[in-house]
Amino acid sequence: MKTIYRIVFTGMIMLLASNAKSQDIHFSQYLETPTTLNPALFGLNYDTRILANYRNQWSYVTSASKAYQTYGISYDGGTGKKLRGKRIGWGLNIVRDVAGDSKMSSLLPSLGFSYIGRINRHTKASAGFQFGLNYRTVSTSNLRWGAQYRNYEYDASLPNGEQPAHSSVLSTDFGGGVHYSYSQSERYISSKDGSKFDCGMAAYHFSVPKSSFFTTTEKIKTRYVFYTTGEFFVPKMRIALDPSIIFNLQGKSREFITGLMFKYVITDESKFTSIKKPSAISFGASYRYKDAIIPALLWQYDKYAIGFAYDVNVSQLTPASKLKGGLEIMLRYNASSGYGRNLGRTDTKASY
Repeated sequence: MKTIYRIVFTGMIMLLASNAKSQDIHFSQYLETPTTLNPALFGLNYDTRILANYRNQWSYVTSASKAYQTYGISYDGGTGKKLRGKRIGWGLNIVRDVAGDSKMSSLLPSLGFSYIGRINRHTKASAGFQFGLNYRTVSTSNLRWGAQYRNYEYDASLPNGEQPAHSSVLSTDFGGGVHYSYSQSERYISSKDGSKFDCGMAAYHFSVPKSSFFTTTEKIKTRYVFYTTGEFFVPKMRIALDPSIIFNLQGKSREFITGLMFKYVITDESKFTSIKKPSAISFGASYRYKDAIIPALLWQYDKYAIGFAYDVNVSQLTPASKLKGGLEIMLRYNASSGYGRNLGRTDTKASY
């Protein structure tokens, strides 16, 4: 029975992968992949930020070599004063995924820019756009088809009759979005009274790029993103609550994720000497509606951060997955110190 589930599951993965209506590449640690969330986030709080992400999904159902793997690396930064006036942000992002015997893959390099304006001491807004390429490839050399069996024996020399019209597809892609950020605290973070609130919306695939390997005109649907996040410190304590909500809309696909992280500030940054480095640890979970429960852990020390998440599958595929979805790892480096340069206020801090 387990083998049957795996065969059915693998077939479903292949069908979804070949369907242009399937959802975009995504990570469960969505707040740590800003370039897939909103181009308006480029350079919002960072002078320089480098992110690396890795996701391995469905290796339990298939095998390690056939699992759905996603890789991402991004760089973003900005110029101008964070505390007053205008700021220009920019970013470069490369995301790739690969899955199955066919090694079906997508490569999405993109370049984005943002304009950030400070409305007042506690409020700022930004708008951004992103241009990229969408390159998809597939190989049928390792696939077996029903037409290649003779007398119940596989014969690779037989034609499969399923060759796609193209083994690769290249198209251009555009996206844009707006973001609003509010933070309230004029004292050092050691007072533990800071709070932040962010919200935004974005749209990707304005150009509706072609994605089919066949002669059909199937195209990638425009994806709309709506999100809100917050951070609220418990007064006079080292604990903060970080809630988040995100909603993705793409064609007939809907994705709703809500999450809550609990953060504990281990050490604060020195106010004047910077000898004492800031550090914090966060843990919590998200829920992707009708799909997965996602426990997560994030550790941050000064300019560095590492995060882990794991998708516990609770969808209709549970009989095959046995609750095992996918592991995700994130690494982050930002050139500014943990609470921003010179001041430790929540409205200038760079990483948490």
